[in-house]
Amino acid sequence: MLAMRTVRFRDETGIARTGELADETIKSGTKTYDFKAIDILPPCEPTKVICQAGGYMDHREESGFEDLPERPELFLKGPNSVSGHGDAIELPPGKDLVEFEAEFGIIIGRQCREVAADEAMDYVDGFTCVNDISNRDDQELERNWVRGKAFDGSLPMGPVIATPDEVPSDATLTLRHNGEVKQETSREMMIFSVAELVSDVSRLITLEPGDIIASGTPYGPDALAAGDVVEVEFEGVGTLRNHVIER
Repeated sequence: MLAMRTVRFRDETGIARTGELADETIKSGTKTYDFKAIDILPPCEPTKVICQAGGYMDHREESGFEDLPERPELFLKGPNSVSGHGDAIELPPGKDLVEFEAEFGIIIGRQCREVAADEAMDYVDGFTCVNDISNRDDQELERNWVRGKAFDGSLPMGPVIATPDEVPSDATLTLRHNGEVKQETSREMMIFSVAELVSDVSRLITLEPGDIIASGTPYGPDALAAGDVVEVEFEGVGTLRNHVIER
């Protein structure tokens, strides 16, 4: 697979296009665009989003779970949850605790069903940055993960898809909240590898091109408030930046 970073965007006429990002310039066909001057779209259009809970041991421990899971713990978000780089994160009205969760996303490149771990990377198109916005009032107090996790716009992602060769095996994942580093870890600290995670999901759910697996968050999710700026940076991919508003 040729190493590259691809980006979906809307051009000056309103048409959605895909191009290759290099040095803040997007090349699409015979034209070039300034990355900072155009409307960046979510990097893919998933039919579904599969999320891993407790993908890092430090986050499991802060959540009160001390044992390693025997298999990935999963939940779903729908396509309605997806938003893009630069979009506003809208706080659900009437909720006291809404938190960020830095993650990276695994983008599926072709239909994937019941694949072995040693073949799983053949089905991965690349990686992107993800912020799993979580309404803890409903998730924790009511134990309702649909209300807590799957609401509109609860999964900002982007800004690009980086092919696997662009992302080191020990790539650093960092979240900055109003400029302050709040979460930081390495891909190699995951409990299950990318290949193991893709394989496990594919034995349960047929994955289609453009589907995304959100890999889980490390220690340190914290509260968001209107006016905040939150950035998720994944080495080899770039930085997903969003601002927070009241709905």
